[in-house]
Amino acid sequence: MGPNQKESVGLQPPNEWKLEQGLDPAQLGLRNQSNLVIHTESQPVTATNSAELRPDADDDDPAFVVGEERKGWKGYVEWEEYPEKKAKARKRFSRHKFPPPPEFQLGPVPATNPVLEGVRWKLWHKAIGGALSNVPEDSWKTVLEEKHPGMLHLLQFPYNGEPPKGLLTKEAITPNDLHFVRNHGGIPDIDPVEFDLRLDGLVNEPRVLTLDDLKNEALFPRTSMLVTIQCSGTRRVEQIGEYAGEGDEMINAPWAEGAIGTAKWTGVSLKKIIKYCGGLKGDAKHLELYGAETYFKGGDCMNYVVSVPWSKVKANEVLLAWEMNDKPLPKIHGFPLRAVVMGYIGARSVKWLYRVKAIENPSRAPVQSREYLYFQQQYGKHNQLPTLGIQIQEMPVSSAIMSPWHKEIVVHNGHIEVTGWAYSGGGRWPERVEVSSDGGWAWYAVPIENLSPKHKYAWRTWSASIPCDHEGWTELVVRCWDNSLNTQPMNVRHSWNWGLHVTSSCHRVKIYSVNASRPETKKRLEQFEQHGENFLPITRPTEFKYMSAEEYEKAWSTMEPRDVDN
Repeated sequence: MGPNQKESVGLQPPNEWKLEQGLDPAQLGLRNQSNLVIHTESQPVTATNSAELRPDADDDDPAFVVGEERKGWKGYVEWEEYPEKKAKARKRFSRHKFPPPPEFQLGPVPATNPVLEGVRWKLWHKAIGGALSNVPEDSWKTVLEEKHPGMLHLLQFPYNGEPPKGLLTKEAITPNDLHFVRNHGGIPDIDPVEFDLRLDGLVNEPRVLTLDDLKNEALFPRTSMLVTIQCSGTRRVEQIGEYAGEGDEMINAPWAEGAIGTAKWTGVSLKKIIKYCGGLKGDAKHLELYGAETYFKGGDCMNYVVSVPWSKVKANEVLLAWEMNDKPLPKIHGFPLRAVVMGYIGARSVKWLYRVKAIENPSRAPVQSREYLYFQQQYGKHNQLPTLGIQIQEMPVSSAIMSPWHKEIVVHNGHIEVTGWAYSGGGRWPERVEVSSDGGWAWYAVPIENLSPKHKYAWRTWSASIPCDHEGWTELVVRCWDNSLNTQPMNVRHSWNWGLHVTSSCHRVKIYSVNASRPETKKRLEQFEQHGENFLPITRPTEFKYMSAEEYEKAWSTMEPRDVDN
């Protein structure tokens, strides 16, 4: 190499090749081919996990202290009733500059458990202080006490976690400690003796009911239902793998296939409670559900609030539950009372439910009006308006492969053992599950006896032995048909959206197939064993020779040469 070449190489950034090939997209700039000036200079990132006081910050109001709201309700602050409290919190909040959310879409996902910490959310609670000061630490203690030690902690606070694949579909009913959790704030600790549920708004007879009232079967008939709850972010990693999308304040956790679970929920139909309140007034069409956790959006503090339509409640499809799988609700799942909205996105099944308010229109609270929206593919960072998105309610038909795992090497005897789950929302159920071992050309139906029983609002777990004669890299694909003959889009791109919600496309798992029923394959595997050579990683060159020189020449004696004379 000459001196000029050395000099030019020296000027090249060490990651230039990775930048050119899109292997380090977080470091790529913006190629501006328009006539607009576009701001791209990012602010310096805070080096420590701390909040900085802004130089021009207004003086704080030391008299503003967020206290415990009610006796026996630890970690609960009422915001919706006190706009002046919200204003003071916003002012205190605005005095600080908080670190940005972590970048895990264009950069690598951390190889840790918890994967993400939720530093900003912890700091937001600390900044408000008072009753919220210790909520992050108390919530994490609850996680460690109530969840299975094998849980994958995607976000430490607010807690987001899913079970490992090997345990998710081991049973058709998910054990409480393995059921996924998607929290939007801290975990309140509420004394059931001090608990009550407020029903107001456009009801004819507003009431306040205790837990004992709700459990009084002379007032309300008790109901148990097997219901699957699914987060709209389930399988988000597949969409991220296709294209990066929105990074929300909440942190759109990198969910895999485990943000779904099925439990037996026991409680009372919300319809019966509304009837007990004398029914709704004429203009009421929606029920607003209030959760006791503190939620943050755009520098504002609020309680977690969403709504469901009266038509859903009227159909007895909203349960207020105090038991999960015949046990009291775990704290992390909403003790002492939560909503279970059948067939809907999990975000509507409000935990730590303390108020139901009848209203005319869908809730204007941010979770309902500005989040959990499904946008057309061409709406993104530059043109996303809440009114352009569809509010996600019923979940579409979906399915997933739990084993084998993506990019796993599978040695088999002509059939691959595959397991997974299938689900459809809105009161529909999986009618048929099909699996392909060749990327989606030939499909094999899962035998009916290998599917868990049908339920109107629940998933079906399944297992199947799928023929696979071919070898090398191949792709397992699963698709579900529900009872309305809805099925799944074939590719992630077909359902990709900026919010990275509802990955309903056929789940695809690439595997390296080794068919040991083939004589030559069996012979080769035995040779690896004889030579004491590790078969993994498959990308490493094989050290022993497959053919001796004599075997090579003997083979050529019966073969034509590569070229011909004429």
